[in-house]
Amino acid sequence: MPSSLPENLRPHEAPDRGQRALADITTLLRRHLLIEGLAREQIEETPLDENQTSLLESSTVQHSLAELREHLDVLHPADIAFILETLPLNERLYLWNLVRADHEGEILIEVSDAVRGSLISSMDTEELVAATETLPTDEIAALAPDLPQEVIDDVFEGLPTEEREHLRAAMTFEDDMVGALMDFEEVQVRPDVSLEVVFRYLRRFDELPSQTDQVFVVDRNEKLLGVLPIQVLLVNDEEKLVGEVMQPPPVVLLQHENADEAADAFERYDLVSAPVVDTNGKLVGRVTVDEILDFIKERAGEEMLAHAGLNEEEDVFASVWKSFQNRWQWLAINLVTAFIASRVIGIFENTIAGLVALAALMPIVAGVGGNSGNQTITMIVRSLALGQITTDNARQLFRKELLVSLLNGLIWGSVMGFVAYLLYHDWALGGVMLLAMTLNMLLAAFMGVLIPMIRVKLGGDPALGSSVLITACTDSGGFFIFLGLATLFLT
Repeated sequence: MPSSLPENLRPHEAPDRGQRALADITTLLRRHLLIEGLAREQIEETPLDENQTSLLESSTVQHSLAELREHLDVLHPADIAFILETLPLNERLYLWNLVRADHEGEILIEVSDAVRGSLISSMDTEELVAATETLPTDEIAALAPDLPQEVIDDVFEGLPTEEREHLRAAMTFEDDMVGALMDFEEVQVRPDVSLEVVFRYLRRFDELPSQTDQVFVVDRNEKLLGVLPIQVLLVNDEEKLVGEVMQPPPVVLLQHENADEAADAFERYDLVSAPVVDTNGKLVGRVTVDEILDFIKERAGEEMLAHAGLNEEEDVFASVWKSFQNRWQWLAINLVTAFIASRVIGIFENTIAGLVALAALMPIVAGVGGNSGNQTITMIVRSLALGQITTDNARQLFRKELLVSLLNGLIWGSVMGFVAYLLYHDWALGGVMLLAMTLNMLLAAFMGVLIPMIRVKLGGDPALGSSVLITACTDSGGFFIFLGLATLFLT
């Protein structure tokens, strides 16, 4: 039986919406650019008389442009942001100039930091002010670091006094604080009013703030007393007072609290929203699940980049020089560590010359050690992010990782030792292989715990360059251990 849902609402097609929009817009954009380009070439080849209509204003060009605008206008800002991120710079800026003015602010919030810079640099002050003024104060604060100061000044002047104070407060928080995630659109009621009054109050809103699953109960000084969940409001007698049915909030967040702790609370208690208070318990805003999801996604992306030694998010269509600046530092460190590893091998040139089998086997020792170290360091960085590592359990965790690596080393070292014997008919070589793999995996576990812990101790990001550092340790260490043991026992 055919589906009764409209085509754009069928569930099985929902995950492909962004890709479909990208394909449609890209096709229309490139077709229009081709038509416009042909028109420009024709103008250059055949100069027009004053009475002729410009080919650029012909029905064909204007029709393709109108069709592109029509498709673009109905897209969600998040879908447009996704499309802009996937386009080369010249096509991105062309499409950006076709975006509806009332969508520009929302799109600037949705795009990645790297792409946002290219869009902002193409806009003048008046455009930026107009786009920014359409946003809520919490989103203006998120956008503020990327905007010129004169734009921020103009936006400040155009805001009502209360929103101006909200914006000033929001801009004081660091990116990893709860205050940077909160919005100011919470709904407040007093405990001494009836539920009927609350219903009437809510009906006065044209639209409730998004993610409104509860109403916050405050006293006359706006100190948080409790919460009134919407489902509780709906099922109780309208004659009851708010104070009779309100509940204690599952979580109360402090505005200067680390945002990671807020994310943990949302995951642990399945929250949709949570109140944010100052040190005096005064309600100053709320955090919603959509902001938490954005924060988690952004943090995960940062950790992935840091693990590979990238300093910041990179526009895939950035200039060669910009990409070079983002990547060169850890590549330089990698070059130094690779040179050290090569010198370790150089120390044992005579040993390798006497037993060529070592040259074939030593990459296995280093490679398996590097993979083991990356497993350890990934687990440690994740545990640090989740707050699972404390002073009390760090030593126990250290012992556990060493034992896991010892077990892996003995098992897989035995396997490779036996393989070495089958290939080269030398039991001593197999024994060296077993011992070298075990020792290198122990080294990998040791450094896999030590590197992120030291970086945290020094106030750095435990994930930054961790892959580069652990690989350097296991390569140099693995070569030294394997070739050193071979020198002792095989020559």
